[in-house]
Amino acid sequence: MYAVIRAGGKQYRVSPGDVVRVERSAESANGGNINFEVLAVSGAEGQISKPGDARVTGQVLGEGRGDKILVFKFKRKKQYKKLQGHRQGFAEVRISQISFDGQNFDAPALPEKKVKAPKAEQHDEEQVEKKQAAPKKSAAKKTAAKKAPAKKTAAKKSSKGSKKK
Repeated sequence: MYAVIRAGGKQYRVSPGDVVRVERSAESANGGNINFEVLAVSGAEGQISKPGDARVTGQVLGEGRGDKILVFKFKRKKQYKKLQGHRQGFAEVRISQISFDGQNFDAPALPEKKVKAPKAEQHDEEQVEKKQAAPKKSAAKKTAAKKAPAKKTAAKKSSKGSKKK
């Protein structure tokens, strides 16, 4: 079961439970639920139709901005260069229900998140065990013997003028 919807000038194929990133709009800014324009609906494989009473409802999970797109304009031999960046805003929407012809297809419920014990308590216990298990060893200072400076040997003079032929 799926539907084709229009949002932000683009078309998306969605099923109940899908999470879609659509362009941010005034409806998504409110949070809560959004109703989409339905272009086509499929109840079974190979069947597609456009009933007039079809509805797709989604729940806004959050908003954000996409990756930066760089627009670079250049004209050779004219000393013209222009660089511009753009980040498109989006809203993450979870499709919660598709209904048409008196049938409702709901998304499965989200699993509940389990609450973990605070890490601070576990971290303190581990530090106490490490302190008891491994006592610090004291390092003895070693004095290195100083080396005497090396004597430089006299450089040999080369005679450039005297060559034997």
